[in-house]
Amino acid sequence: MDTAAVESRPVALPPLPFDQGALAPVISANTLSFHYGKHHKTYVDTLNKLIAGTEFADMPLEQIIRATANRPEHVAIFNNGAQAWNHAFYWKSLRPKGGGEPPPELKSLMQDSFGGVEQCKKELSKAAVAQFGSGWAWLVQDGGKLKIIKTPDAKTPMTEGAKCLLTIDVWEHAYYLDYQNRRVDYVNAVIDRLVNWEFAAENLGSR
Repeated sequence: MDTAAVESRPVALPPLPFDQGALAPVISANTLSFHYGKHHKTYVDTLNKLIAGTEFADMPLEQIIRATANRPEHVAIFNNGAQAWNHAFYWKSLRPKGGGEPPPELKSLMQDSFGGVEQCKKELSKAAVAQFGSGWAWLVQDGGKLKIIKTPDAKTPMTEGAKCLLTIDVWEHAYYLDYQNRRVDYVNAVIDRLVNWEFAAENLGSR
């Protein structure tokens, strides 16, 4: 059999779950055109080049990430794979006319874990703003409790056993065209007006 004729399944760039201008004015269509069309796409394209002809070529994206986490010899594959996954998860964490009241089950867990929805939002904002340099702020489920954590660069809570509920991207390319150095304004606008609590609730109890 001619193995060169066997094509591995490439990791796909998922479509945005909304129109490119749907998040304006909080996140402009211009920012999304670069963030999704350039940055996210480049992570996917680079990952596919790196895994071609390797043991990872036919793995689903999450399996690639778990298989390469904390393995220095595969750091480039992990970084591009995790960034591809993180970005796809981030888009789902946003929705036009988001924010507002979380679904009842999620709201109840926020009450138990943080003392209320507003306290949860403050902790999420604090983590996103305080992340030094590039990274992510996450709402995760750990056992029966919710937690807010932040990760640097491409790191993702999925490799640490936590259930990711939603995330906020705080790499500069996520906000700099719209907000320049005002990360706090970007973060608070996302939490107040775009965060997709329904998506977070759907992830409760899932892997």
